[in-house]
Amino acid sequence: MPETNINWILLKDEKVVEQLGKELRRMRLSKNMSQADVAKNAGLDRTTVVKLEAGRSATLLTVVQILRAMDRLDVLDGFHEEPQLTPYQVVEQQEKYLAKQRKRASPIKYTIVPPKPKSTW
Repeated sequence: MPETNINWILLKDEKVVEQLGKELRRMRLSKNMSQADVAKNAGLDRTTVVKLEAGRSATLLTVVQILRAMDRLDVLDGFHEEPQLTPYQVVEQQEKYLAKQRKRASPIKYTIVPPKPKSTW
């Protein structure tokens, strides 16, 4: 995914929605799709796509439907981050693993040999 030069933090919420609409439009055009094509693939009315691209708010479901219609759900990858282990947690897990792997010598088992019977000779 290309790096963005948009400083989302500095934008007010309304501007974020507006910029999101512009980005969706850019993605649509890069796929060479019309608004009608996207709307049809998403099961939406074309005016919904027009409004979203114009920066009017939409439901999250609508955004997902449009991204799916453009085969761009990959942009949602940024919403999911795998938890990163701290160095301490890594060492802890290694110790647990090694503890399970350690083998101890089995205790010595003494076998008791019964005495030989006395000879009758």
